[in-house]
Amino acid sequence: MPPHARSGRAPKPQKNGRTEQRQQKRKREQEDLQQLEQRVNDLDPKSDEIKNFSHLPLSVPTASGLEASHFQTLTDVQAHAIPLALKGKDVMGAAKTGSGKTLAFLVPVLEKLYRAQWTEYDGLGALIISPTRELAVQIFQVLRKVGRNHVFSAGLVIGGKSLKEEAERLDRMNILVCTPGRMLQHLDQTAGFDANNLQILVLDEADRIMDMGFQSDVDALVEHLPKSRQTLMFSATQSKKVSDLARLSLKDPEYVSVHEAAASATPTNLQQHYIVTPLTEKLDTLYGFIKANLKSKIIVFLSSGKQVRFVYESFRHLQPGIPLLHLHGRQKQIARMEITNRFTAAKQSCLFATDVVARGIDFPAVDWVIQADCPEDVDTYIHRVGRTARYQSNGRAVLFLDPSEEPGMLKKLEQKKIPIQKVNVKEKKKKSIKDQLQSMCFQNPDLKYLGQKAFISYTRSIHLQRDKDVFKFNKLDLDGFAASLGLPGTPQVKFRKGEDIKRIKNAPRVGMSSDSEMEEDGEKPKKKNEVRTKYDKMFERTNQDVLSSHYNKLVLDGDENADDDDGDFLSVKRVLKDDELDDEANNAFKSTAKVIDGLGGEEPFVVDSKRREKALKSKKKMLKFKGNSTKVVFDEDGNAHAIYELKDEDDFMGEGPAEEQRRKFVEDETSRVREADVDDKALAKQKRREKREKRKAAERAERMGIVSDDDGDAPMLHNADDGEDPLALMRSLPMGGDRSDSEEDREPPKKRAKKWFEDDSEDEKKSKGKGRVIKVQDEPETLEDLEALATGLLD
Repeated sequence: MPPHARSGRAPKPQKNGRTEQRQQKRKREQEDLQQLEQRVNDLDPKSDEIKNFSHLPLSVPTASGLEASHFQTLTDVQAHAIPLALKGKDVMGAAKTGSGKTLAFLVPVLEKLYRAQWTEYDGLGALIISPTRELAVQIFQVLRKVGRNHVFSAGLVIGGKSLKEEAERLDRMNILVCTPGRMLQHLDQTAGFDANNLQILVLDEADRIMDMGFQSDVDALVEHLPKSRQTLMFSATQSKKVSDLARLSLKDPEYVSVHEAAASATPTNLQQHYIVTPLTEKLDTLYGFIKANLKSKIIVFLSSGKQVRFVYESFRHLQPGIPLLHLHGRQKQIARMEITNRFTAAKQSCLFATDVVARGIDFPAVDWVIQADCPEDVDTYIHRVGRTARYQSNGRAVLFLDPSEEPGMLKKLEQKKIPIQKVNVKEKKKKSIKDQLQSMCFQNPDLKYLGQKAFISYTRSIHLQRDKDVFKFNKLDLDGFAASLGLPGTPQVKFRKGEDIKRIKNAPRVGMSSDSEMEEDGEKPKKKNEVRTKYDKMFERTNQDVLSSHYNKLVLDGDENADDDDGDFLSVKRVLKDDELDDEANNAFKSTAKVIDGLGGEEPFVVDSKRREKALKSKKKMLKFKGNSTKVVFDEDGNAHAIYELKDEDDFMGEGPAEEQRRKFVEDETSRVREADVDDKALAKQKRREKREKRKAAERAERMGIVSDDDGDAPMLHNADDGEDPLALMRSLPMGGDRSDSEEDREPPKKRAKKWFEDDSEDEKKSKGKGRVIKVQDEPETLEDLEALATGLLD
């Protein structure tokens, strides 16, 4: 009996080679991880010897990913922020645009999860929040490059895609790059998804995320996150407000500002200029600038998406000679991605954009940044000009200012240590496009409608600005601005008092056009199956209620009595005295009704309701109020006559007896025909003479060796060395193309096409029969001779 059977214990399984290898590998990983932790603990964040990524205590996957992506030298913000983040500190980083802030938080994110040995079963470990979709896509692309050797799963949640498809994959993600609104939607709606194990939270462009535009989303999102997390905040213009720090539950944050003591808040290799141009000449100056820099890569910033659309469509029709693109927040995500990729790959292009690309987006080799509209504050200016002069490259920026904006904006820029110089536009570079825009708006109603929306959007943005030292609405020439856009008139804009600026600016379109508002306004819901033209769609848009007053005035002929005020529910029109009540009652109908005469009907047209006013605009509805139309014919003297004009019997008898009038009519017609016959004979004689001259010229040409080509269009010489001047003969030839020689110029009849039942043998027989000639030598004398002749003819 074996020994183990007597003891009652099972034998220990023998270890094979694979198991030992796995155990040894796991042991080495644990040892490497302990050594890495020890190196991080021994790291001095304030050391000046940290110049390269190799000087940092990084894991092998991260170091190899950085090396493969050609990242070696640390920038200033990376050298100061990464050591603090590796130590587990909350960091608030501020640095100039293009200084490498993305790697400053991506490297700590990867190291945090690697040292925690994070797996897909542990759930979400890192959350990176970006204010815009384009910036989130860019961060995700850099994360894929740097973290290519890690085993973490990463996802991009930015909206514009199927919510259901994203929800199916969220529970397997370790790192998420997202926008605030979309992430909050998943936290609230996606079942089984939570962030209770979150290790690190990153806010890129934190000042914009903490702004009032995202305030409610960020506050609700933070409630889903654990307070024991690490938080990193980075931006070019960082906020130090205590309220922001309390909202994010930061614990003794380290503030990193490597350029706080710098002489300028913008990169030193950035040339900054401004141009003082009136609002009425802004588009002319912009078009002239683009025409003068066709070999450059340009970004033009405008204040609203409606302006971006109008300027893009207008300049696209003008064809300045450079590829044009446009980008704004109302576009579909696929279109935004495509435009971003096209502009990134382009060497020469002009991009019209809103502030959606003003933060964090790294477009390579941008030569010019043009701010056609004044930015709302200096921070926005810094982020806009940061799209050029990235890292160590050069760049140039130009700011367009209205004369009323110049003093206030220059004062704000000086306070932020931003050097900017004034430049003037050369007169020869100026080119007015006002007439061209007016012509395009007249021919294209859609373009005119875009211009009206752009005008209203710009005026509203100026009116809602808080900084009244810079933006002075009352000093703007709005009539001239509307004319510079090519509009036939100035759109009417009404502003409500007490509007919340950020709330109105960032309000979604759904809230601006609800069904309840449509019902209150008395509008009927649209039929889905009804066919509508583009003009119907243009005037039936319900999500642009700003234009409703303007188009109502167009329909109502500018009636000043129309009540379209958005103010109080009850408003006092006029206070009447006691002695005026009777007069007002008697003249009530006269003041409201409008009588129109001269329409051609039996009775005048009375306009006493809005339905009648709309009917006045319709030709079809006005037909029944007009009389029967009469058709007239004009004679040679220009006098109008009825198409069936007949004389009365008395008028006819007054001109003489009927037989005399008949004889007179016959004589007049005979004389008229004789005169016409003389002209016809002269014309026929002239045609015969031309025909004879043409025939003689052809005979002369044949005798001299000149023949016509196959088409009969031009003569050709058989021998050019016959000693005569061929040009003299050619000059004597009459011009061809005389239509009178129809018999000679008529083309021969075309060969008849064969039927399906005919064959070539029948054609050959017919052709032989047509071309065969039988010669009779002697006259037939006898019956046998006649029979022989008939037999030959039959064969």
